[in-house]
Amino acid sequence: MEQYRLKVSNISKSFPGVKALDHVQLEVKPGSVHALIGENGAGKSTLMKCLFGLYHPEEGTIELDGEPVEIDNPHTALKLGISMIHQELNPIPYRNITDNIWVGRFEKKGVIVDEAKMRSMTEKLLKDLDFDISPDVLAKDLSVSQLQAVEIAKAVSYNAKVIIMDEPTSSLTVAETQHLFQIIKRLKEEGRSIIYISHKLEEIFEVADEITVMRDGQYVGKWAISDITIDELIHQMVGRDMEERFPPAEDVVTNDVILKVNDFTSVDEHSFQHVSFELHKGEILGVGGLVGAQRTELMEAIFGLRKISSGTLTMNGNEIHNNTPQDAIRNKFALLTEERRATGIIPMLSVWDNILAVAYRKLANNIIGFIDKKKLNEPVETVCKDLDVRTASMDTLIKNLSGGNQQKVLVGRWLLSDCDILILDELTRGVDVGAKYEIYKIMRDLVRKGKAIIMVSSEMPELLGMSDRVMVMCEGRLSGILNREEVTQEEVMKFATRFSNKAKEVIS
Repeated sequence: MEQYRLKVSNISKSFPGVKALDHVQLEVKPGSVHALIGENGAGKSTLMKCLFGLYHPEEGTIELDGEPVEIDNPHTALKLGISMIHQELNPIPYRNITDNIWVGRFEKKGVIVDEAKMRSMTEKLLKDLDFDISPDVLAKDLSVSQLQAVEIAKAVSYNAKVIIMDEPTSSLTVAETQHLFQIIKRLKEEGRSIIYISHKLEEIFEVADEITVMRDGQYVGKWAISDITIDELIHQMVGRDMEERFPPAEDVVTNDVILKVNDFTSVDEHSFQHVSFELHKGEILGVGGLVGAQRTELMEAIFGLRKISSGTLTMNGNEIHNNTPQDAIRNKFALLTEERRATGIIPMLSVWDNILAVAYRKLANNIIGFIDKKKLNEPVETVCKDLDVRTASMDTLIKNLSGGNQQKVLVGRWLLSDCDILILDELTRGVDVGAKYEIYKIMRDLVRKGKAIIMVSSEMPELLGMSDRVMVMCEGRLSGILNREEVTQEEVMKFATRFSNKAKEVIS
């Protein structure tokens, strides 16, 4: 009989109105990478939170090295040898890396915290993992990818037998991802087991040994990586065949220029400089580049979130001024930000409130000072149905939805605002293949209706599959614009490194 490092049997977990897990199983071998995949809302994160003691299942058993265990809280999980790198990073911003890694278990000399010993331990840990980060830097001063590296170091520091990695590469470049894979290989050689959650299927086939698929809170099956193809995996995930990962392109781009950006230059000399481009009605303009290319900063400036030292915006032939986001919304712009939890969702409010956050004034009858909720229910329910938002009710707090469903709610928010120009920054980050296809169809439908989309993406297949043109940035400058016929990964890569002083790699 085969010995498993971790064995989960018949785990069930319910929330009000939703059965999140329905007799789920998971078997992870020692010294292996076991991928756990499924659409958003399939129950992956819920299962991992049960393993880490954040949730308590109503039934089922968990065995570690053949012994049944009760995991009441994260402290118990860590003592048992289970650590977790969460999808949404939550560092302590004004404490240094040393404190972030050892928080809750500070080394002491008598009754005094031994700062020197902890710093030395942190320095060795970071060096062993080949992370070039000072132990003394504050978490708030790190990039997202550096924060991810700190979380990996923290997980390894527990000397865990099982390390759960939830979307660990969502903010990493190709080089950083390959570095992570080398670390995972080293951890495997030490006999540790990795549970690896990712929506990047090509990545899973590179790093995983086995795959378990979940769908709608249920166990679908387990396969060795050599026994299944990507197409078969997608079928198992979504329960239907998906012959294409992108909807067919339609020739709906017009000659009408809806937006002209001229000589946009940031007040920060290290950010974007002298960027000019045009956007046509019916167009999806992809924006590619490397980490540090200043794509997000440029989009935020267009939307009025950042100050510029020079530059003009012309919309439908008339000069406009987006000095603030309120100006941009009045001018019928929309912005879906890169970090949905930090700058997108309003976590303590409901799905209903989040969808209506921008469109209240447009849809509500405020003549007598009251919001007619019944009147607003219909548009909210319609947009949720069209986007297939999976929620128990419109009153569910948005923070309780899966990442992909949160993203759909944000798309719905801007659809109700009746904007003409949508700026989508990493729209499908952390979204599964089925939900991506639904969002892509919505994008195609919007441009068919004459809307225009600027799509910032770090996923090369997405840029190539959805863009009518691709605008590539490098170190704050526009380095080239490629038409659909000439867009290839090699061409994007060439322009993405055009002004670099050293060789870099394009993001996945």
